[in-house]
Amino acid sequence: MFSRDRIEWIIHLKGAFPVKVIGIVVVGLVLLLLMVMDKTQIQKVLERLSVYWFRLAFAFLVLFAMNIAGGFIGVYVPVNIMSGLVLAVLGIPGMAALCAFAILL
Repeated sequence: MFSRDRIEWIIHLKGAFPVKVIGIVVVGLVLLLLMVMDKTQIQKVLERLSVYWFRLAFAFLVLFAMNIAGGFIGVYVPVNIMSGLVLAVLGIPGMAALCAFAILL
C-alpha cells in the first residue's frame, strides 16, 4: 500500500504538517462563514467575541491580583489559561472555586 520511503516521509512530518493543515482549514471555514453571513450577524458575533476577550483579559488581571494578595498569606493561585477561563466564564463563583482549590490543595 505505502512504500517505505512514503512511510518515513509521513513519520518525518508528524509535528508541523497537520497543524498547518488544520490552520488552513479553520481559516477557510471562517472565511466561508463570513461570506455567507450578513453584516448584522457578523457584528453580533464580533460583539460577543469582544465581550469574552475582555472578560478573559480582566480575569487574568484578577488572577494576578489574587496571586499577589495570596502571597502575603501563603496561598498561591495559579495563573494559567484554565484558571483564566474558569474565572472568565463563572465570575465570582469561579473566583471562590479557585481560592478553595488553592487553599485545599
